[in-house]
Amino acid sequence: MRTARRTTAVLLLAILVLPSCGAREPAGPGAGAGGEFPVTITDARGETTLEEAPRRIVSLSPTSTEILFAIGAGEQVVAADEHSNHPEEAPDTELSGFTPSVEAIAEHEPDLVILARDAEDAAEQLERIEIPVVVLPAGEVLEDTYDQMRLLGEATGHSDEAEEAADQVEAELDGIVAETREQTGDVDLSYYHELDDAMYSVNSGTFIGQVYERFGLSNIADAAGDEADGYPQLSAEFVVAEDPDLIFLSHGGVDAVASLEERPAFDTISAVQNGDVVTLDPDIASRWGPRVVELAQSVSEAVIAAEET
Repeated sequence: MRTARRTTAVLLLAILVLPSCGAREPAGPGAGAGGEFPVTITDARGETTLEEAPRRIVSLSPTSTEILFAIGAGEQVVAADEHSNHPEEAPDTELSGFTPSVEAIAEHEPDLVILARDAEDAAEQLERIEIPVVVLPAGEVLEDTYDQMRLLGEATGHSDEAEEAADQVEAELDGIVAETREQTGDVDLSYYHELDDAMYSVNSGTFIGQVYERFGLSNIADAAGDEADGYPQLSAEFVVAEDPDLIFLSHGGVDAVASLEERPAFDTISAVQNGDVVTLDPDIASRWGPRVVELAQSVSEAVIAAEET
């Protein structure tokens, strides 16, 4: 049984946050930010103008937190939500991204708050007390990774660093795909990506599905219903009948593979018989930030291993 050694994975659903622990000392003047302000950006709500480079940022989205640190704005982040567990130095708190407390956020004295689309109702309340807000939607396609890196670069005064970081992520991902295809040639492999025990999956139109598609893999979930439904729920009978060559599990931890193998008739699936069931880190697959490179690396390793079977 093969499991990916590199962390990777899960759906685009977790972007949370809850009340606050202690705030950091105020960031120093400029806090490493540069760029020209005021600057007007386009977020999920439309155009937003930021008058000054932020010195105290509260990030209520794990993906945004990862991006902020990747583009050189980490020193400006004074608080992040409880799910912002990467990088290690991210100042996670108990703030809630689903039901943000304006009072708890304000305790950190931010001059910029990054919210996920699910929490945009809090934006108006924050703006009433003169706290600027940027609202970002969940990434739907790979380009959203690069676009949001560049957008947050503009919003934080790190445009040049963000441009460089986005280009690097894109180049590394392209390189992994190219090296894999050079080693394996054109592949004829199907896959099933499982988000949870209820057998929700992803189709090729989603952010996760597009990563797999870059490697030439065919997605069994694409035949499961309306293309607009990016996350269809499959049945055990459907998965068994489709007989995927690869299975990727972004849930269940160390027992995930054993649990899947115990399902009725799953021992007849090619991926199970050949040991091509891969466990992924749920955080990486659910976040469309810079660690998409690690997701691509895990897929690459699985494709190479399957071709060698």
